[in-house]
Amino acid sequence: MEERTEELLRVDLNIADLLINFTTLNGSNSTGISFCDILSCTMTSLSLIIGLVGLVGNAIVLWFLGFHMHRNAFSVYILNLAVADFLFICFQIVLCLHIILNIFYSKTIGMPPFCFVVLNFAYLCGLSILSAISFERSLSVMWPIWYRCYHPRHTSAVICTLTWFLSLLLSLLEGMECGFLFDSLGPDWCQAFDFITAAWLIVLFVILLGSSLALIVTIFCGSQRIPVTRLYVTIVCTVLVFLLFGLPYGIFWFLLAWIDNFQSVMLCNFYPVTICLSCFNSCANPIIYFLVGSIRNRRFQRNTLKLLLQRAMQDTPVEEESGEGESSGRSREMKPVWQ
Repeated sequence: MEERTEELLRVDLNIADLLINFTTLNGSNSTGISFCDILSCTMTSLSLIIGLVGLVGNAIVLWFLGFHMHRNAFSVYILNLAVADFLFICFQIVLCLHIILNIFYSKTIGMPPFCFVVLNFAYLCGLSILSAISFERSLSVMWPIWYRCYHPRHTSAVICTLTWFLSLLLSLLEGMECGFLFDSLGPDWCQAFDFITAAWLIVLFVILLGSSLALIVTIFCGSQRIPVTRLYVTIVCTVLVFLLFGLPYGIFWFLLAWIDNFQSVMLCNFYPVTICLSCFNSCANPIIYFLVGSIRNRRFQRNTLKLLLQRAMQDTPVEEESGEGESSGRSREMKPVWQ
């Protein structure tokens, strides 16, 4: 809907004006800038810094998984998740730079509306891939025999391809009907596609939360003891970070933004906060991989980034790893996952 596009652009311009006024404070708050104004300025600046860090981290993951490591079922998911995070961060940085550029130019620089379509596309794709990771892993834990016998070999590649296609299709349809790309056919079509997108978001959230809880309960409360591996730790940490930092962006954009007078109810503008949190979520994933891979015998160990990334995706029990020696200087190959 064109009103939604104008509202988002107006929010960006307001933040730019706040940043201009904020730079003229000279160490005081005598100009009357409120706490909400300072919060918006701070969130925009942090989003840019966090986004640049996340861009480097996801680029490293893409480099190793794409060109220097053998890919298995789990690493295919991680590779596609890194692509979605990289794309999401790129356009969040463009959004932040657009706000900052408006500070130094008297003539307002318009934000291309298609950027919001790409942001939604990357966000939906990342959430879909993360839900597929958690759901497939929970199946392999709860029904291991059935999973080994009936699990197709290239399931991860097929699911990732379908995820990219469906997310792109849904984002384009919503973008066209809501005025982000072309003229809309009417507000009814925009509301219909937004309802579909919101329903899909809720379904993905339920799958993600339900499968993650089932995985944790099966590991710690199941009848048979299942050894904890680095793979489990990586999945749980990634899901937890998304629920805390990535989910607010989806809730705001697909659910709360359509509620009339929602911003008037909020004490401060919630949009810059969701941008900062979503940037942190995409930035945290590579950090999780390298941290999980560096922990050995309850200590952090230095090693090459390639080896740390390999260890984070190993399905070897922690007890077996702690009992192994490190006499060989060569990096071990990843144990095949879900095969």
